[in-house]
Amino acid sequence: MDKLPDNLREVRPELFVGVPRVWEKIQAKMQQVGAQNSFLKKKIAAWARKQGLAGGYAEQAGKPKPLLYGLADKLVFSKVKEKLGLDRCRIQVTTAAPISKDTLEFFLSLGIPLFEVYGMSECTGPATLSLPKRYRTAKAGACLPGAELKIAEDGEVCMRGRHVFKGYLKNEEATAAAIDADGWLHSGDIGEIDAQGMLQITDRKKDLIITAGGENIAPQLIEGMLKSIPVVSQAVVVGDRKKFLAALLTLDAERFAEFAAEAGSPAKAPEEAASCPVFKDWLDRKVAEVNKGLARVQTIKKVTIIPHDFTVEGGELTPTMKVKRKSIREKYAGEIEAFYA
Repeated sequence: MDKLPDNLREVRPELFVGVPRVWEKIQAKMQQVGAQNSFLKKKIAAWARKQGLAGGYAEQAGKPKPLLYGLADKLVFSKVKEKLGLDRCRIQVTTAAPISKDTLEFFLSLGIPLFEVYGMSECTGPATLSLPKRYRTAKAGACLPGAELKIAEDGEVCMRGRHVFKGYLKNEEATAAAIDADGWLHSGDIGEIDAQGMLQITDRKKDLIITAGGENIAPQLIEGMLKSIPVVSQAVVVGDRKKFLAALLTLDAERFAEFAAEAGSPAKAPEEAASCPVFKDWLDRKVAEVNKGLARVQTIKKVTIIPHDFTVEGGELTPTMKVKRKSIREKYAGEIEAFYA
């Protein structure tokens, strides 16, 4: 990851595929650098990003981009792409894990739309595809030509076609659980298909939280909103069979100093922030702002700061940077129980 910026500038790819964590890291670094710009540069960047976001959504709707989009591109977008090494890139893909709308709109506002691809190993990789002429922000794309896609009665995403595997080697039980009698592969993901045929994944079926009140809560949506707090690196929502939801949060070490100063906290690193009441109070206020955009049953009542980020080596992330919920619940069982003590 440390060498990725240099590699991108050296290669200047025409197509670049990154897991969400890669795009989030690029976003965080850009925001860190942008925070140090002069007042005038910040104002120009904010104006340009407003044009970029409007232009991106206009493009998706088949409408003309704002009149001043070209000027914003010349002044800001082209320079940003050059510094990132994406000046020749025509297709920027995000796949393998959920990505927050905040990150998608950040890049869209800079004239760099991210095209989501959805699939799994059992369907030879992709099941849906987003392309420059057909994409929607926060949607995972349309079904591949020659394949089929449907939403089961319980909301599960199912796919059928020649790209679906025949089964698991020497494991008939697992195969029968994955592929039904009609040949539909059951993904384990919950989703919706809109009128334009674009798929939106809302959560993993097995990750749904059922509260003590019987409410079914999709944690990924809430986690994406929590990660829109700039200092938050990772978020894991808990609360299965509990009276309320809570969250474990990790902090972005590279941007921590900036937000510690904003909070008026004496903490010098995320490790110190975990036990700093001033920083915790500031973070609670940020979470309260996120809660305003959620239904009452989705709101986060308590948070705990984990003093270090989640890593593959620590057992909290998969090699493709997906959160390993079970491992996290086991590793931080004490912190989770403290929410409800």
